[in-house]
Amino acid sequence: MLELTNEQIGAWVGSFMLPLFRITALLMFMPIIGTQLVSARVRLYLALAICVLIMPTLPPVPAIDAINLQAFIWVAQEILIGAMLGFVLQLLFQVFVIAGQIVAIQMGLGFASMVDPANGVSVPVIGQLFMILVTLLFLAMNAHLVVFEVLAESFFTLPVGSGFLVENYLEIALKLGWVMGAALLMVLPAVTALLVVNLAFGVMTRAAPQLNIFSIGFPLTLVLGMVIVWIGMADILSQYQRFATEALQFLREMAGAS
Repeated sequence: MLELTNEQIGAWVGSFMLPLFRITALLMFMPIIGTQLVSARVRLYLALAICVLIMPTLPPVPAIDAINLQAFIWVAQEILIGAMLGFVLQLLFQVFVIAGQIVAIQMGLGFASMVDPANGVSVPVIGQLFMILVTLLFLAMNAHLVVFEVLAESFFTLPVGSGFLVENYLEIALKLGWVMGAALLMVLPAVTALLVVNLAFGVMTRAAPQLNIFSIGFPLTLVLGMVIVWIGMADILSQYQRFATEALQFLREMAGAS
């Protein structure tokens, strides 16, 4: 009969289960994999596969008592680290979603919303279009592989049981302002062009009060907005490269791998 001592169980929990919690938390919170399109069972299987693959390369993990308050504290720390790393990736995607929502409101498409199958909420169609584009670019440029590389390096820079520094939380809080600023900078040309169009319609209304501005201005604003978005698509690749570089670099700084 196989008998396991408390020391053996603690060593097994420390060497496998604690890294598994960090990997699982990242996969649950990161974009694409952490959305409703991927079931929790598939994410758990993927986390198990990644943990089995990288476990032989991990640094020594201290053995802990499986039934101990310290074990629960370390589990909470690992979940928090993985969740924070996944949240940084969410910031990158939300830049384009917010940018699409700003453009949609300016061109009069704020009412045209659709259900986002990834998050289960209604978003403007322009924001959903930008979300699809950034998802395809994220996968095409192998950014998900960079994320997994940073995750593996985080076990060396943030060993199991080391905790998460308070400065990391402050950096994430400051990064929320970066999201809104980056979204505004990305759509500033489109917003400025639409503002000029609306000002032109305002001047036309003052010059010819009998003109029905609602029946003429709204369709023209919508068509011109679509043209502006189409022209702006030529620069979305460079915009994505810049924001993705900053986000992934920030992810490395959060994990202490830079």
